[in-house]
Amino acid sequence: MTTVALVGPDGAGKTTVARRLEDALGIPVRYLYMGVSADSSNAILPTTRVARRLKRALGAPPDTAGPPSHAARPGRPRSPIKRLAADARTGLRLANRSAEEWYRQLLAWKWQRRGVVVIFDRHFFIDYHAYDVSTEHARSVSQRLHGLLLDKLYPKPHLVVYLDAPAEVLLARKGEGSLDALERRRGEYRAIAAHVPRFVEVDATRPIDEVVEAVAGHILRVARRRK
Repeated sequence: MTTVALVGPDGAGKTTVARRLEDALGIPVRYLYMGVSADSSNAILPTTRVARRLKRALGAPPDTAGPPSHAARPGRPRSPIKRLAADARTGLRLANRSAEEWYRQLLAWKWQRRGVVVIFDRHFFIDYHAYDVSTEHARSVSQRLHGLLLDKLYPKPHLVVYLDAPAEVLLARKGEGSLDALERRRGEYRAIAAHVPRFVEVDATRPIDEVVEAVAGHILRVARRRK
């Protein structure tokens, strides 16, 4: 059937709209979180669940982080042993992240074969595009490898719906980040249009019922064409 990714900065209302679509579309729908936050996921690998429990037991805060920022990262340790340990941790994180991404894609394929419209809340390729896929800034080796996997192998959704709102509105809703960071992120989401099969933008400042109706209309048109 059809896969649809709802994307947008924090505060745009992705999860709220995605959940409302399960009733609004009138056709079989499955919701699947496709972001990096383990605490927000409705489908997760056992390895990620165990790692998250260990971190929580050690006092780590809830995992609600998104992709990394463009801020400069700390330099590599001088000690060879510490460098090896750091490289091993990076490799394990990349392996588990890639496994998590493909596990959720396998679930999406399974549901598609049953004739279901799969609604993605976020999408790994889109969330990481500006950080790991784009060549406009310096990337680490692990970022380049992750970006290559997402760009060349990971399936793109049939439709991307970008929920947009001014930075001032997003900041007032979530109280996270800064106006400059949110404006930059809006531009990064719009740049995705050139890299996916279908991209539409919906004004997320409208009443929620109108937003859901507009998104549902775009999804039904694409689903009918594919059917």
